[in-house]
Amino acid sequence: MNPYCDYCNAHPEDTYNRDYHDSEYGFPITDDNLLFERLILEINQAGLSWITILKKAENFRRAYDGFDLETVAGYGEMEIARLLGDAGIIRNRLKVNAAIENAKRIRALYPEYGSFKGWLDAHHPLSKEEWTKLFKKTFLFTGGEIVGEFLMSAGYLLGAHSEDCPIFAQVAQKSPAWMTTAGRE
Repeated sequence: MNPYCDYCNAHPEDTYNRDYHDSEYGFPITDDNLLFERLILEINQAGLSWITILKKAENFRRAYDGFDLETVAGYGEMEIARLLGDAGIIRNRLKVNAAIENAKRIRALYPEYGSFKGWLDAHHPLSKEEWTKLFKKTFLFTGGEIVGEFLMSAGYLLGAHSEDCPIFAQVAQKSPAWMTTAGRE
């Protein structure tokens, strides 16, 4: 059984995790800005608890201009200073720089793939290990845990919910990428 499902069932009072589990985690994401948001939130979670990120999610959306890729890709020193001074988000220079650079790198994929989702779809299915190598080659601050959680949370890898979780069936109705191919790693 999936530990996240187990956690949510064991802690019904934790509405942040419950809401994320029930309405976002594992559901396919098609919008590039939302995919970028999820990647940046996963990067910021590194070394911290997921609940910390969930509680700060609205602050991140505000601070990063709604995770608009074009806007974030254009950030310069003034925006970096603003982000590093924002107590509502994680003020880690490496994570801030990774967000900006990764926005630029996602935008650089557009001529060949049309979108971030197009790039993901073009490489699917891969094993978690193959995805991790590809992400490390393409983006900053993307280790195995970050890549795995990002891909599970966006519907590219199986594992977001245990099969006996009622949310599993809701996710399955949306035909996530892991269901449409043999790539169930």
